[in-house]
Amino acid sequence: MSDPNPRRRVALFPASFDPITNGHLDLIQRSRTIFDEIVLAVARNVSKSATFDADERLEILRDVTRGMENVTVEVFDGLVVHYAEQIGASAIIRGLRMMSDFEYEFEMALMNKHLSPKVEIVFFMTSQEYLYVSSSRLKELVRFGASIDEFVPPIVAEALKRKLRGT
Repeated sequence: MSDPNPRRRVALFPASFDPITNGHLDLIQRSRTIFDEIVLAVARNVSKSATFDADERLEILRDVTRGMENVTVEVFDGLVVHYAEQIGASAIIRGLRMMSDFEYEFEMALMNKHLSPKVEIVFFMTSQEYLYVSSSRLKELVRFGASIDEFVPPIVAEALKRKLRGT
């Protein structure tokens, strides 16, 4: 017999989202089939220098995900695993492209599991068409005038052109 009030499965997808790419959107869409709610968490204090400040990234993410009913967008500071606990997430979503991603993410997952044993880390393999897409690579293309339209939503392509080329 099923429980009439099953617990909602909330997953946290934390990233710098500087900027969001179609690869991120693919992971969000795939996550939505497994979890009841996805919280996209924009990391305010990223160790690398961000192109867009946290408020700009938040605004872009909200525009791009508008209409996705079970997706919310927030900004956070601090440890990801503590934020997951704070919002009641049972899982943290991470995407993997290459072996180098796996090594970094595996180490981080072990630490997060140590800090919060109840929060699971769920890894999604990137879809093949996004294996070589990264935010830093896209920024480099924009700086040299190449089109990135196939890799990001139109609002992101325009925002990057304005920010990096002043157009």
